[in-house]
Amino acid sequence: MSHHRAVNRAGRPFESDDTALHADRYLHDREHEQGHDGDHQHDDDHQHAHGHGHGGGHGGGHGGGSSWWRRLAHAIQPHSHDANAAIQTAEEASAAGIRAAWVGLAGMMATAGLQLVIVAVSGSISLLADTVHNLGHAVTTIPLLIAFRLGRRPPTSRYPYGFRRAEDLSGVLIALVIAASAVLIIVESIDALISPRELANLGWVLAAGLVGAAGNEIVAVYRIRVGRRIGSAALIAEGNHARADGLTSLVVVAAVAGVWLGYPQADAVAGLLVAGAIVWILVSSSRSVFRRLMDGVDDGTLRRIASVAAGVEGVRGVGRVRARWTGHRLEADLDVVVDGTVSMAEADAVAAEIHDALRHGVRHLEHAVICLRPPMIIDDGLPDRVHDRQ
Repeated sequence: MSHHRAVNRAGRPFESDDTALHADRYLHDREHEQGHDGDHQHDDDHQHAHGHGHGGGHGGGHGGGSSWWRRLAHAIQPHSHDANAAIQTAEEASAAGIRAAWVGLAGMMATAGLQLVIVAVSGSISLLADTVHNLGHAVTTIPLLIAFRLGRRPPTSRYPYGFRRAEDLSGVLIALVIAASAVLIIVESIDALISPRELANLGWVLAAGLVGAAGNEIVAVYRIRVGRRIGSAALIAEGNHARADGLTSLVVVAAVAGVWLGYPQADAVAGLLVAGAIVWILVSSSRSVFRRLMDGVDDGTLRRIASVAAGVEGVRGVGRVRARWTGHRLEADLDVVVDGTVSMAEADAVAAEIHDALRHGVRHLEHAVICLRPPMIIDDGLPDRVHDRQ
C-alpha cells in the first residue's frame, strides 16, 4: 500500500468524539506515569476542568472580593471553563498576546515615568540605569505588537507558511535593544565610579526602587503566564526581562542602603550589577529565540505528539516525528504505521482522527502533516521500523 498523506484539515470543526477524548486521557496518564516529560508544565497557567489556575485558587474569583476587582481581573486575564478550549485557535492566541503586550507596556511606562521624576531630583546613577532599562524594555514591546498583528495575516503565494515567524524575528530586535541599554548603563556606571556624584533625596530613591520592583514583577507574572498559555517564546522572554527589571530595582534599594552606610560609590557599583543582570537575561532570552529560528524543539514536545498519535484506534506504531515553531504556534509532521490491508477511505479516516486528537491533545499545535505507511514485516511477523521515503 502506498503511503497516504493527510494535510491540515483547517475546515473541519473540532469534535469531542471518543478518539479525541481517548487521546487526551492517554496523554495525561502517560505523563503522570513517567513523572512528566520536559514539556508538561505545572505552572501558574495549568488549568483543570473548572478553568482556574493553581495559583489563584477560588478565593479571588468566587470569594468575598469586590465586584469591580473581579471584573478587572477577568478583563485582563479571561479564562475558560473548558481546559481544552483555552487558547484553542491561533486567532485567540494572537489576541491574548496583543492584550498582554499592551497591558505590560502601560505598566512599565507608568513605573518608568515615576522613576524619571525621581532621577531628576536625586541624581542617582543606579536608578537612572534601572529607568533607562525600563524605557528600553517598553520600546521593545512595539516590535512585538507589530509581529503579533503581522502573524494574523493569512498566507500568500509568496509566503505560503504565513507571517508568524515575524514574532521570532522581533525577538532578535528585542535582544539588540537590550544589549544597547546594557552598554549605556556600563558607560554611565564607570563614569560614576571615576567621578562619584553626590546623591540627594535618598528616601525618594528608595521608594522608587521598591515601586519599580513591585510594578515590574506584576508585569512579569502576567506576561509569562500568557506567554506560556499561547506558546510565545518572545512574550515569555519579555516577561523574564520584566522580572529582571524588578530584581535590578532591588539593587537600587541596596545602593541607597550602601550610601547611607557611608559607601558613596555603592550607587555606581549597583549600576554595574544592573548591567550584569541585563547581560545574563540577554543571553538566556537570545538562546530561546535563536533555537526557534533554527527550528529547534524540545524532546518532550516530540514525545507528546508521538504518544497522542499512538493512542488513536487503528495506529500500530509511530515512526519519525518532527515539529517546529512558527511564532507561538506549533507545526508537526509524522509517520504513522497502520495495517497494510486498510482501504484508502479507512486510511483517510484514521488520519483525520489522528489530526483531531493532536489538535486536542498537544498544546499550541496548529497544523499536522500525517504520513500513513504499512508495517515492515520481518521474520517474527512484528513491525520493524518505518523508513523515511523521500
